Amino acid sequence: MKFRVICQQTSTNAQSPVRLVEQTSGREVGWINRYLNREYVRRLADRSLRLYAHNLLHFVRWWASVHHSGDVVEADLTPATLLDYVRFQSSQQPRPSGSTINARVAVADRALRNEFPEAPCQIARGFHQAFVRRRPMGLGRPRVAMSRLRVKTPKRTIVPLSVDEVSRFWSSFRTTRDLAIVGLMLLQGLRSAEVLALNRDDLLSSEAQLRVRGKGNKLRFLPLAPETIQLLDPYMRIERPNPCSAALFVSLKGRTRGARMTPAGLRSLFHYHRRTTGIKLANPHRFPHTFASDMVHAGVSLPALMQLMGHADIQTTLLYVQVTPQDVYLQYARAVAQQIRPVPVTSS
Repeated sequence: MKFRVICQQTSTNAQSPVRLVEQTSGREVGWINRYLNREYVRRLADRSLRLYAHNLLHFVRWWASVHHSGDVVEADLTPATLLDYVRFQSSQQPRPSGSTINARVAVADRALRNEFPEAPCQIARGFHQAFVRRRPMGLGRPRVAMSRLRVKTPKRTIVPLSVDEVSRFWSSFRTTRDLAIVGLMLLQGLRSAEVLALNRDDLLSSEAQLRVRGKGNKLRFLPLAPETIQLLDPYMRIERPNPCSAALFVSLKGRTRGARMTPAGLRSLFHYHRRTTGIKLANPHRFPHTFASDMVHAGVSLPALMQLMGHADIQTTLLYVQVTPQDVYLQYARAVAQQIRPVPVTSS
């Protein structure tokens, strides 16, 4: 039994365009599509819907291999269902990362609870931990909660690009469009998906602002650095095809000239320049991390950086900030040089 994810236009605003169906008969997997419908009504971004659908596709393939059907019956659910799913993933080769396992288990748990709210709770000894959940602003009594079923993941350590690496990588670009794309990532902290989603009317040059649609279609306004405006201006005046789509960044040649630049095109662009310059770490994810590191070194506070990068939780912002031993030494030396306490004098 085979399944696949399809995307189709719908005539109703209550049905997700992303569906999961059986490959041969085209029959929908009802319990999964009902969950996707719920998330669609909640205005979840299309990219998130596709990610959820592919995670559930992996789960339903495992479920069908055990129960010979993609349909889930409440009687078949046990407290160890998701633990069995974790064991299955851990036995695969190549072994998926801990974050991938956790993402699949989390979305499967939500979809099952959406369909079967009275099903047994998923319990696995050694995987859950009790913790105290405090109320906002410290109001009310804290309550004890239980963590989700998840495996341990290694701490993410992403080292930002050095000044020399950025200079070498940047010098390999030949078009103003590509320079502007890298400039928005490096000088404004935009993710690759946010760059590709920009439209012409998001560039508020008269106000020196940029309107950005982040994860979950959340809007934020960023101040435009003068250096970023200098990079965008020649692209908009000279290089960008006119007339063309409303997209800010478009293809410059070929049959798709004037159409919005695709994620595959951006990946191909970075792959070419990594190979040309020999800087293997210069991927689109690395530039927002470099931006965050530069902002911290420049004295920007973490709450301000959180707003600049569009994070809902400051813990996410901390993942982007890596303090090296050299940073610790420099700050310590600066603090010692400014101290006002008298230093005891030893007799010779």
